[in-house]
Amino acid sequence: MAELSEALLSVLPAIRVPKAGDRVHKDECAFSFDTPESDGGLYICMNTFLGFGKQYVEKHYQKTGQRVYLHLKRTRKLKEEDANSTAGDPPRKKPTRLAIGVEGGFDIPEEKFEYDEDVKIVIFPEHLDIPRDGLEGLPDMVRDRIASAVEAILTADSASRKQEVQAWDGEVRRISKHAFSLHQLQNDIRIPPCGWKCSKCDMRENLWLNMTDGAILCGRRYFDGSGGNNHAVEHYRETGYPLAVKLGTITPDGADVYSYDEDDMVLDPNLAEHLAHFGIDMLKMQKTDKTMTELEIDMNQRIGEWELIQESGVQLKPLYGPGYTGIRNLGNSCYLNSVMQVLFSISDFQRKYVDKLEKIFQNAPADPTQDFSTQVAKLGHGLLSGEYSKPASADGEQPDQKGVQNGIAPRMFKSLVGKGHPEFSTNRQQDAQEFFLHFINMVERNCRSSENPNEVFRFLVEEKLKCLATEKVKYTQRVDYIMQLPVPMDAALNKDELLEYEEKKRQAEEEKQPLPELVRAKVPFSSCLEAYGAPEQVDDFWSTALQAKSVALKTTRFASFPDYLVIQIKKFTFGLDWVPKKLDVSIEMPEELDISALRGTGLQDGEEEMPDIAPPLVTPDEPKAPMLDESVIIQLVEMGFPMDACRKAVYYTGNSGVEAAMNWVMSHMDDPDFANPLVLPGSSGPGSTITCPDPPSEDSMATIVSMGFSRDQAMKALRATNNSLERAVDWIFSHIDDLDAEAAMDISEGRSAAESISESVPVGPKVRDGPGKYQLFAFVSHMGTSTMCGHYVCHIKKDGRWVIFNDQKVCASEKPPKDLGYIYFYQRIPS
Repeated sequence: MAELSEALLSVLPAIRVPKAGDRVHKDECAFSFDTPESDGGLYICMNTFLGFGKQYVEKHYQKTGQRVYLHLKRTRKLKEEDANSTAGDPPRKKPTRLAIGVEGGFDIPEEKFEYDEDVKIVIFPEHLDIPRDGLEGLPDMVRDRIASAVEAILTADSASRKQEVQAWDGEVRRISKHAFSLHQLQNDIRIPPCGWKCSKCDMRENLWLNMTDGAILCGRRYFDGSGGNNHAVEHYRETGYPLAVKLGTITPDGADVYSYDEDDMVLDPNLAEHLAHFGIDMLKMQKTDKTMTELEIDMNQRIGEWELIQESGVQLKPLYGPGYTGIRNLGNSCYLNSVMQVLFSISDFQRKYVDKLEKIFQNAPADPTQDFSTQVAKLGHGLLSGEYSKPASADGEQPDQKGVQNGIAPRMFKSLVGKGHPEFSTNRQQDAQEFFLHFINMVERNCRSSENPNEVFRFLVEEKLKCLATEKVKYTQRVDYIMQLPVPMDAALNKDELLEYEEKKRQAEEEKQPLPELVRAKVPFSSCLEAYGAPEQVDDFWSTALQAKSVALKTTRFASFPDYLVIQIKKFTFGLDWVPKKLDVSIEMPEELDISALRGTGLQDGEEEMPDIAPPLVTPDEPKAPMLDESVIIQLVEMGFPMDACRKAVYYTGNSGVEAAMNWVMSHMDDPDFANPLVLPGSSGPGSTITCPDPPSEDSMATIVSMGFSRDQAMKALRATNNSLERAVDWIFSHIDDLDAEAAMDISEGRSAAESISESVPVGPKVRDGPGKYQLFAFVSHMGTSTMCGHYVCHIKKDGRWVIFNDQKVCASEKPPKDLGYIYFYQRIPS
C-alpha cells in the first residue's frame, strides 16, 4: 500500500476532472480504431482525456510524459432474456420516413447485448494496475480526488457522442413566427422551375428565394471561401424581409426555409400558399396519396436500381483481409464511405498517408484528433491493414454469414472533415460528388509544399469562346478534378418503350393499380461524350472586340489528361413541377475509354484573338464628374475587388453592367496601377489617396505553392486579385507565359545558385499529362430519387476482380452494375 500511495501521490497533480467543454475520447483511439471492446481495451489519459489503444499508449507516455491512464475493457455478451426467448417479434409498423428513431421512421433495433466492464487505473512506466475499487486505505483527499475524476470520465458524454445527430433527417425545426403573418408584395413575379441566377452576381448554385418580394439571391459565404456571396442576407438587412426558401430543395413534402430574423432553419406551415404567390403551385398540384419518401421506400421492395446496384438478388462471397475492410454507416455517411474506399485504393494516397504513417503520428500535435493528416492516415491504415476486416459476430460468438464485418467507424475523421461545413457536419445524406471535391480541397490546403496525391486527378481545362459577331476568339485555362458528363435523354435508344411505359404508369397511378415493370432509358455513352464536346451558346457575352454584348459559342476541351479521370454522370435535374428528380437512365460505360479526340489545340492558324484591353466608351464631356453606376461598383466590391479598381472598371466599360466590368477587371488585374484611384483624362491627379491591400494569408500562399508555383508567383497572384484565392489561381493560369518570361529574366540577371535552385520549380500547376486512354477502375453508385436521400455503394476492381463495398459488407461482385453508376474512376492505361 505504501508503494501504491507513493505512486498515486506522484501523479496526483496531473489528474484532472473533466469540465464543461472538455472532449473525453473514451470510445476510440486517436491513432487507431481500437475501442474498449478491443482485445487490449482503451487507455484514457487522465490529464488530456485522449484515448489510446494498447499499441499507442506507451508512445503517448514517452512523447508527453503523461503517466496516469484510465483503462476501460468491455466484454460483450447476449442478454439473458434474448438468449432464452422463444417468442416471435411483434409486427412492425411500415415506415413512412427515411429516418431512424423518429415517428414514422425506421425503429432503432433494441440492443441484444450487455457488457461486462473492467475499469482500472494504470501508471506508467511501471505499468502499475490499480482496480477501481482498490483505492481503499489511501488518504481521503487522494482517494476522493481520484474517485471523482474516474467517475466524471465514466459518466461524461464522449466526444463522438456529442457530435452525433439524434435523427437522420436532421434537427427538429420550430415554426417561424413569421409563417402566419408574412407580407408578400403584389409585384407579379413568377419563378421558373430552372435557370435561376443570383440577381446581384453570376452564381447559379446555393440560391435562395425571398418569399416577400421574390428576389433570387445567393447564400452565405462559407468559412473556406466557398458557398455564396452573402447577397441573400444582405438583402434582408436592407429590406427586413425575413423568410427565404432554398431553391432546389422544394419537394411535395416541404423545403429548406430560413428565417434571417430568427437566425435559424424553420418550418413554414403556409409554405404552399407562399410559394403559390410566385407561381410555384406544385405542392397543391400533388394528388397522389403517397409522399415522395413513401414511394421511394416502396421502390426498395420491388426490382429496381436498389437490388441491381447492391446485387441483392444473389448470394455474394464475403471477402476479408488487407484492402477489404468495411466502414460502418454513422448515420447517412455512406457517401463518405464510398468515396474514401475508392481514394485509398489509389497508390498515391496510400504512399502519402499510409506508407508515412509512423512519421505522421510522430509529428502529430498535442491533440491528434484535430489533425487532418493524422486522421486521414489513421483511416487509410484502418482500411488497408486488414486488422479490422473480420466477420462481425451475429450472436456474440458465431461469425455473421452474410459478409457483414466489424469494420471501422471513422467518427473522428467524419467530425474533422465536416467541421464548420453547413452540410458535411450533419448526419443528413449528402452528394458524393460534392464530398469528393470537399475532401480534395482539404487535401490541397493541408499538403502545403509536400507531396500532393491530388495530382492524380488534377487536369487543365481549355475553354474557347468565339464571338459570333466578330468571329474572334478567346482562350482560357482552368484547373479541374472532375469531368461532368451531361445525359442527352433525347438520344435514348428505346424512346418508344419509354413513352409506352410512361402512359401505362400514368394510367396505373390514376386507377391506383400496381405500377408496370420499370423501363429505364438507355443512352449511349458516345452521345454523352458528344454532348460534352458540343459548343454551348453563351448569351449576353461581353465581347472586347465589339465593346458590347454579343452571343458567343463556348467549347470545352482538355489541355492535359490526368492519371485518373473522374467522370460524374449528371443525373440530377428538376421537373417542370419543381420536384427534384434523378434521371433513371442506363449508360453502358466502356471498360476502356479513349478521349484523345477531346484534347485542346490552343489558338489555331487563321483565328484572331479578342483584344485584352477595352477602350473607354464614355464621352469626355465632363471628365471630372463621371456618372458611374454605383450598384455595379458595389457588386464588384462585394466580390473582393478594390474600390478604386471597381470604379475604373465601370468607367472604362461605359456603365455597361456587371459582366462587362468584371471582364475588364479580369483583364487588368496584373496592371501595376490596378488598385490605384481613377485618373480622368485631362485631370491633374487622383482625387483620393492610394490604398494598399492587406498582405496575403499564409494559408492561401501555401495552397498555391502546393500546386507547383513558387512563393513569389503566389504572392504576385494574390496581390493582383486582392487576396482572393480562387481568382488568384485563375489569374496565375492565365499569366503563365508572363511568369515564364520573368523566371527566365531572373536567371539571366545573375541570381545566385541558391536562388536559382529555389525558383527552379516549373511554372504552372503540377499536372500529370499523358495519353488519353483509360481503363475503368472503380465507380460509386447512388440509389434513390435525389442526392438528399437514398444510399451509396461503390465497386472497385482489385486483384483482377470486381468487389462491392456496401458500408460494412465487402463481397466479390457477381454482376457489377456499370451502367447505373454516378461517379466513375478511370485509370490511365500505361503506354
